[in-house]
Amino acid sequence: MRFRPTPGLAESGRPAGDRLGQRLLVLWAPDWPVVAHARAERLSADAPVALVDRGEVLACSRAARAEGVRRGLRQREAQSRCPGLRVLRYDSSLDARAFEPVIAGLEQLLPGVHPIRPGILAVAARGPARFYGGEKAAALALLGALHELGVADARAGVTEGLFAATLAARATRADAPVLVVPAGSAAAFLAPLPVRLLESPELGTLLPRLGVHDLGSFAALRAHDVASRFGPEGSRLHALASGSDVRAATPRTPPRDVEAVIDFEPALDRVDQVAFAVRSAADDIVTGLLEQKLVCTALRIVFEGEEGEQSDRLWLHPRWFQATEIVDRVRWQLSGALRSDERRHDPDAAGELRSAVARVRIEPETVDAAGSHERGLFGSGPEEGVHSGLSRVQGLIGHRGVLTATPSGGRGPAERQTTVPWGDRAIITRERRRPWPGRLPDPAPSTVYELPRELRVQDAAGRAVAVDERGVLSAPPAALLCTTPTTPLWPGGERLDVSSWAGPWPLDERWWDARAARRAHRFQMVDSRGGAWLLVLDERGWWAEGRYD
Repeated sequence: MRFRPTPGLAESGRPAGDRLGQRLLVLWAPDWPVVAHARAERLSADAPVALVDRGEVLACSRAARAEGVRRGLRQREAQSRCPGLRVLRYDSSLDARAFEPVIAGLEQLLPGVHPIRPGILAVAARGPARFYGGEKAAALALLGALHELGVADARAGVTEGLFAATLAARATRADAPVLVVPAGSAAAFLAPLPVRLLESPELGTLLPRLGVHDLGSFAALRAHDVASRFGPEGSRLHALASGSDVRAATPRTPPRDVEAVIDFEPALDRVDQVAFAVRSAADDIVTGLLEQKLVCTALRIVFEGEEGEQSDRLWLHPRWFQATEIVDRVRWQLSGALRSDERRHDPDAAGELRSAVARVRIEPETVDAAGSHERGLFGSGPEEGVHSGLSRVQGLIGHRGVLTATPSGGRGPAERQTTVPWGDRAIITRERRRPWPGRLPDPAPSTVYELPRELRVQDAAGRAVAVDERGVLSAPPAALLCTTPTTPLWPGGERLDVSSWAGPWPLDERWWDARAARRAHRFQMVDSRGGAWLLVLDERGWWAEGRYD
């Protein structure tokens, strides 16, 4: 695509004066989501890869496109077009994490980097153009910097306005990675482009049905008519199509690392000495974050002993950490880590210190905007008091000494909860939304035994009730008998008559694994006192899994 330079402009494309809007240089990494995910999976750059979100292809690599894979295809259709397609689940956070080093690397070369989204960023073109001797020379220099940062196939576009500059970067080719639109020609560049490129999917599909197929035709409409027909959003898009994008490149303020590393020489073996030494560092962390209008909601504390061992712990807070609370966490964690005599061989006592503390590292793991964590009108004292008290107990008796239950998926009642240490984020491996065929229907037992409790079930003649291979009962259940008098399932532990029962429901779990396979039958029974029980019969005998209180 060729453009006629505007009279009175230099060959570099810069305006003779300041009458025109700000010119922007947009850098674009094609297929960045695919590149980021392929690197995380250690796949070849030439491999056919597709990112799938909700069953549809969100992005695909060049090799996949060569086989006919396109965005919007269903996963099965994409795999039929390319049998060797590597399908990866899209993770938006992975894009941002992979692009952050690229942004940080460019910020070392020039100020005013404006990230648009992972894979696209913009800078004001005036400064780099003056330094490198022209806008095209500046774009080529920045593309070279991106290549050194690991972005091999990057493109650049230069013109007025963020919208036009982004489309200019996308209009480039591999053999011509830079497109400089002469100053004042942004509207001419945008005119032949289709209206589907507007930042509104709804209007991009409506305008062609009204006979408006390109941005030039949309820009030719009167602004008053567009505003009355499409409202403020239509007026904004009309300005973009006209090349009148007034958005400037807003430079990002690089986050300043706020962490503290304190070395002790000689090493300290007393909790109060270490806590006193970190007070100043805790103040600096909180103050440094507040200067950036941030607060810390998750804090990592690492102790290193003289012999090289470590005690690493992530602490969470319901609101945000203050300096005194950071010192408290240091004291609590160290109190538990130094108690190694009686827990030296405890497998759950990972992170015990065998020697004195030689180094402490305190780093904010998760930060958030300070305005999102302001105290409410009536405060949040009770919640913070509970959190502080349980964290204190946990620091004394160990990391797994205080557990909380989180609902999870499973077939049995004991499987439908996952216990995690207090303050840790729950990692659920069994999702509740999965079908779980054969699961116990609601309502679940109000009392679930962590370990099933043994008992006996007899018929009216006093014989043990059994189930044959066809799932047929030997006789109707008539009585429940507790087999552990020291810890009876019900007061007194005597015989209980069965007033009603339901079952059996067969359980055939993990039949493909001989060591983990389980074949059993589940029953629900009501005793003469009105108590309801969830029972299981397997090859070992009868067991009580829970009770409906």
